Amino acid sequence: MPEVPEVEALREFLDGQLVGKEIVRVLPLTINVLKTYDPPLTALEGATVSAIERHGKWLDIVAGDSGLHLAIHLARAGWLRWKDEFPAAPPRPGKGPLALRTVLAEGDGFDLTEAGTTKRLAVHLVRDPFQVPAIASLGPDPLGDGFDRDALAALLAGERRQLKGALRDQRLIAGIGNAYSDEILHAAKMSPFKPVHNLTDDEITVLYDAMRTTLTSAIERSRGVAAGRLKAEKKSGLQVHGRAGETCPVCGDTIRSVSFADSSLQYCPTCQTGGKPLADRRTSRFLK
Repeated sequence: MPEVPEVEALREFLDGQLVGKEIVRVLPLTINVLKTYDPPLTALEGATVSAIERHGKWLDIVAGDSGLHLAIHLARAGWLRWKDEFPAAPPRPGKGPLALRTVLAEGDGFDLTEAGTTKRLAVHLVRDPFQVPAIASLGPDPLGDGFDRDALAALLAGERRQLKGALRDQRLIAGIGNAYSDEILHAAKMSPFKPVHNLTDDEITVLYDAMRTTLTSAIERSRGVAAGRLKAEKKSGLQVHGRAGETCPVCGDTIRSVSFADSSLQYCPTCQTGGKPLADRRTSRFLK
């Protein structure tokens, strides 16, 4: 799933490609991609894109003259693919991964695609992005100007969850998902199962520094990369996530994995858990 670094890179890419251009049409091509009906997508026809904003993992295409926002969440298997031109024949709805097409007056535009059979990619056309419940409930952005070490400490105060779950909660902190929570915890040398309430003041500082460094470094790697190559760029920069069985680049230990019903986490025992492998949380007690 695209997280803060990739979505921010897409925002920057679209800022250079879309702003100032006129939208000719927006075509939904799967039955469930569009989550709103008022205003209709035809209200965007003839509107000029004035800005591209980001809310956590959400992209927000602002059509300033119309007062409308096209809010996009790419979910786990969705992606945005830029097109310099489109085929003359219109696409057939319900065929292949194509979910939505946006065409500009100059003939270019973008497709939203989603692989697999579980369709979670979501598009909302609204007059205010905070009309989208998932955006309205977002916590602060970890790269926001006001998000400092004390802000993180305040968010974590009273938390009874484990670190991995807390970092992934979009209502607590916006934009961090499965991959970068693994990366942040590896950089901080902390167990994903460590209870938040056990963190010392010094550990909160270490966690904050790891969060900012991990995310900003990923954005720098992604900056200027074409939209179609961002997924590959993300994977190439990851230290532990998705690398079970490989060698930790920091200490040389073997990266381990813990599986859940619909996801998994990766970590380094030497760097993060005192050399002790974590048990499967479905059958055993957590390592604290």
